[in-house]
Amino acid sequence: QVRVVDAGGRLVQAGGSLSLSCTASGRNFDAFNMGWFRQSPGKEREFVAGISRNGKKTAYVDSVKGRFTISRDNAKGTMHLQMHSLKPEDTAVYYCAAGVALNTELVKTTDGGYGYWGQGTQVTVSS
Repeated sequence: QVRVVDAGGRLVQAGGSLSLSCTASGRNFDAFNMGWFRQSPGKEREFVAGISRNGKKTAYVDSVKGRFTISRDNAKGTMHLQMHSLKPEDTAVYYCAAGVALNTELVKTTDGGYGYWGQGTQVTVSS
């Protein structure tokens, strides 16, 4: 049984930094392509960042490019989202997602590409 656990959200001031973490168990971690999504009240869940199974390929939504960095350590079975220069509009519940893919360099950017989800972690950016 696959289990995804995300953590690290908290209240932070605008301009600050935060790191979210995620683990996925139940299969070898390098079998999963991984991603982060977020959802704020009244809005649909949106893709934030994704990383391929081997970590060589990444993708970001335009609004976070240059500010967020996604990374993974397959040996440790962990993934991180480093967030800098945070803005109030980054406030949302952030969800870690895992998907199984044969292609080791595929990055999935839609929620349909992920079959397993974390419980979500709240990030609040105050102005």
